[in-house]
Amino acid sequence: MKVSLRKSNPALKIVAGSVYDLPTPPNLSAMWNFGSLLGLCWVIQVLTGLMLACQYCASADLAFDSVVHIMRDVNYGWLMRSTHCNGASAFFLCVYIHIGRGIYYHSFFLKHTWWVGCSMLLLLMGVAFSGYVLPWGQMSYWGATVILNLASAIPFVGSELVEWIWGGFSVGDPTLKRLFVFHFLSPFALGGLAVVHLIYLHETGSGNPLGIDASGDAIPFHSSYSLKDLLGFVVFFFIFFYVVLRFPDFFGDPINFSPANPLKTPQHIQPEWYFLFAYAILRSVPNKLGGVVGLVASVAILYLMPLFPQSKFVGIQDNPISQVLFWMFIGNFFLLSYIGACPVEDPYFMVGVSSSIFFFMFFLLYPVSYCFWDTFYSGVLTKGSSVKLV
Repeated sequence: MKVSLRKSNPALKIVAGSVYDLPTPPNLSAMWNFGSLLGLCWVIQVLTGLMLACQYCASADLAFDSVVHIMRDVNYGWLMRSTHCNGASAFFLCVYIHIGRGIYYHSFFLKHTWWVGCSMLLLLMGVAFSGYVLPWGQMSYWGATVILNLASAIPFVGSELVEWIWGGFSVGDPTLKRLFVFHFLSPFALGGLAVVHLIYLHETGSGNPLGIDASGDAIPFHSSYSLKDLLGFVVFFFIFFYVVLRFPDFFGDPINFSPANPLKTPQHIQPEWYFLFAYAILRSVPNKLGGVVGLVASVAILYLMPLFPQSKFVGIQDNPISQVLFWMFIGNFFLLSYIGACPVEDPYFMVGVSSSIFFFMFFLLYPVSYCFWDTFYSGVLTKGSSVKLV
């Protein structure tokens, strides 16, 4: 009865074809769970954000006090804000693991799916930055001043563009209101892009750890992977709310507990941890315009990966050269994040310059590494075949 209803109802048929009866490779690992975890993070952020917006006041004079009011006076306001703040960190942690898995298993060759995902990453970064400014603390204010002022490096229109974004000649009340509107509406655009992302993914089919065509052995998404996703949700909730309830300010900056003061600059301005790698690249270039280009390129370079030469073997699980290069890139990512939180002085500056160069060199060396391995491995197979024939 349920099956016939699912096939006869057009709406249920679409939902069932996208979730319930979706043909899925039978050998997906836990690394494929992070896509569904990102959807869960989006739901958590939207729900808690809507609740916080009911009490938040987007005014330079009242924003900081409204956040204090939420934390102290609103019933469970502390829980909503702690969940929302730490939810941003969980969001980016899942995003970076999701992207790393895509690079490791060459998911970037699913061009349209990958390009939509890159656009989602850029939009997510904009949402996270605007949300970081809203509490109007000391670090929020000066972080907005530094980052938004980078637009002045754009030739010809930079100065006018900065004033238009600020709504004046400095970061102030109009800036806060514009960032609040952007932060409130953009998550819904992010949800729309997620739907497009899934449409393209379901059209081409998901990859798998072995990189083989598993269409003939595909199994329905439910109940095998729906139960695995449910288990992933349980583990995620346990870890996430342990941090929320025991260490709510672990990822925060102590300076941001002070209200914004335009007359007092913090000794060391730095963004949240998930932006530190890009911030380190920005600081490693002495020229302002060059730093802005490096900052944008550190994320935009992902758009070029689907244009890499196609490998004969999907993924690098059997390629020791690419594996070493990949894990060096991951280690370099952590190193850049550490350098981004350090003062701009030696030896941190020179290490940041070297790490920034390797960051971009990876995207040149990575396709070379697996193309070289393809040639070497094909030569070994050909030689082995000739020996057998003799």
